[in-house]
Amino acid sequence: MKPLRTAVIGSGYLGRFHAQKYAQLVDSDLVAVVDSRPEAREALARELSTRAVADHRELLGAVDAVSIVTTTPAHFAIARDFLDAGVHVLVEKPITTTVDEARALIDLAAVRGRVLQVGHLERFNAAVLAAEPHLAGARFIECQRLAPFKERGTDVNVVLDLMIHDIDIVQTIVGQPIESIDAVGTPVFSGAVDIANARIRFVDGCVANVTASRVSLKTERKLRVFRDDAYVSIDLQQKILTVIRKRDPLLSAGELPVTIEEQSFEQGDALRAEIESFLGCVRSGRRPVVSGEDGLRALETAIRINQQLGKGLAG
Repeated sequence: MKPLRTAVIGSGYLGRFHAQKYAQLVDSDLVAVVDSRPEAREALARELSTRAVADHRELLGAVDAVSIVTTTPAHFAIARDFLDAGVHVLVEKPITTTVDEARALIDLAAVRGRVLQVGHLERFNAAVLAAEPHLAGARFIECQRLAPFKERGTDVNVVLDLMIHDIDIVQTIVGQPIESIDAVGTPVFSGAVDIANARIRFVDGCVANVTASRVSLKTERKLRVFRDDAYVSIDLQQKILTVIRKRDPLLSAGELPVTIEEQSFEQGDALRAEIESFLGCVRSGRRPVVSGEDGLRALETAIRINQQLGKGLAG
């Protein structure tokens, strides 16, 4: 079986990592890297011994699958061109800038019979995968995603840049419609909101408190899930899963009525796993782990949060 002909659109910081993975995988023949900036595409092409291309449209008909790792406003037009040409697409998060654009891509992928996967990378985090059996029946969820300020990524605000990862995870855990959202946030170093908090209430009564900051002194990615009978803590950065459960009350004096189980996982390579999964879906036709519909769901919630933020800033 011949390797799939692949390409990466966008040769920046994250695009370079995507291209490296495609170059390493047995089922991938990295045909080209694409970027409008000559220095970016040429440097990456030299590093990976592949072709440098200025315009993605030169590759229509010449590739089987692509990663789109450009600025968010460019996602829609590029993904549409490739899907319409019968190419499978992995598009970085957020899927698009608008709900209508996301729906259009989902519909086009269905018509063309092509895979549309969205790059919500935390779904491939080893600690998140290990936690899945312990997350049913969540009553309260707390997420913190903190990072130092970087110019990269500021084409969107912190909700679409960072918080959307946790929005996707929370909605996957709860699996229920949202009843209401309250959100606050403010710009600090950029022209967009740099720190935000959202309180999301679901129709089943579960509440998620989600904080994202790109103006912190440290990097932290933590998620805590509280059930009626257990507390699950996930350190997404350090890959540590802690499960605390109630146990038999027949205890010695001063002993806590709980059992504590902690697992640590190798850092692994979530991006490689994501791309391998994408190419596996291309081969098998199975639904991707993070489908276009999943990307749309996260985007819709992010937009609702941004609308709340807009009201607060306007006030």
